[in-house]
Amino acid sequence: MSIDIRRPWARMQTAESGDAAGFVTLTNRGPEPDRLVAAATPLAARTEIWGIKVVGAELRMRRLESGLHLPRDMAIELKPRGYHLFFQGLAKPLARGQKVPVTLTFASSEPRQIELIVEAEGPINKDTLGRPQEVQAG
Repeated sequence: MSIDIRRPWARMQTAESGDAAGFVTLTNRGPEPDRLVAAATPLAARTEIWGIKVVGAELRMRRLESGLHLPRDMAIELKPRGYHLFFQGLAKPLARGQKVPVTLTFASSEPRQIELIVEAEGPINKDTLGRPQEVQAG
């Protein structure tokens, strides 16, 4: 597989929200650029790929309609205050330590099944918590 996947994790949603965010670092090891075009989990009604742009003191979130560009040999990190998987309409709150199954779909590479480990709740501008975990390309 041409996409290396590192540090898959998710952040618990706040009590008032039925949404959560997922994060991972993707490195395209293939011969050509690729694109993350979709993501899905059975735990949410909808999963979308989003980006956040910081403009002064304001955050602007937007859905990446055409997915996320993955240049060759460059790590693209989905992280708080940046690109992320946006899980909407969760049937029940995520729990710390829970594994969230996610299917990542790429324009050129094979789809990948990964598990995100749920970490503590927190706003998007806080440092990540927990220890890194890696999923090696197969």
